Amino acid sequence: MLEDKVIVIIGGTSGLGLSAALACRAAGARLVVVGRSPETAARAANELGEEALVQVGDATDPATAATAVRSAVKRFGRLDGLYHVAGGSGRRQGDGPLDSITDNGWQFTLELNLNSLFYSNRAAVKQFLAQGGGGSVLNMGSVLARSPAPRHFATHTYAASKAAVEGLTKAAAAYYAPQGIRFNVVAPALVDTPLARRAAEDPEILRYIATKQPLDGGRIGAPADVDAAVVYLLSEASRFVTGQVLQVDGGWSVSEGQYAPHNPPETLSDA
Repeated sequence: MLEDKVIVIIGGTSGLGLSAALACRAAGARLVVVGRSPETAARAANELGEEALVQVGDATDPATAATAVRSAVKRFGRLDGLYHVAGGSGRRQGDGPLDSITDNGWQFTLELNLNSLFYSNRAAVKQFLAQGGGGSVLNMGSVLARSPAPRHFATHTYAASKAAVEGLTKAAAAYYAPQGIRFNVVAPALVDTPLARRAAEDPEILRYIATKQPLDGGRIGAPADVDAAVVYLLSEASRFVTGQVLQVDGGWSVSEGQYAPHNPPETLSDA
């Protein structure tokens, strides 16, 4: 589906990004993959093979995505798609419920999830316009932008940043459609990645997920669950699709989710 397509993945050396990179490579794509950690970049380079170009860079640096796009054009001659995965939680920096968010937590989380995405989307659209012929931008969203889970996932800056991702994506999709440039969002629920370790190791959250993500036995998602959607939205198979948010969430957005009661009601006796 991606035969000879040139794809840049920002945040592609671990977790959801690396899984997607491997899927894109298997679908025939030529890749430039960027990650922040030299260690994960080295492992990703080993898994992706010599044909992929793996770079180390911080997505919150405006130069990182621009450099990756230039590298793709220099090595492969053009750019066909960009997938922005980089981002994460600002909980340790002070994100949380609105009344307890610190100024640093707010700024850190927006920089991580929204500013970095702005830099990569801008770099991609500039290249698409320069070369002509359109292209596809795919952004990483989250079900928390639309479907809150206040007891276990009350990081309101994160939710705001992911809602802003949807707003930017839709606005850009509308504006650049005449040039054949598509913008879409893939929005997973809880997926088993290094960034989700807190939730994945919490027995109470796992009980909640069993009913909140009821598909396939009520489990945490795997990175590979998202890969087919990524390949589709970067490929020509989705050439008539833009401005959409595809929630790959195991049923999260349509399920109530049940909390285990702290004090189970007493069983009524026959008396």
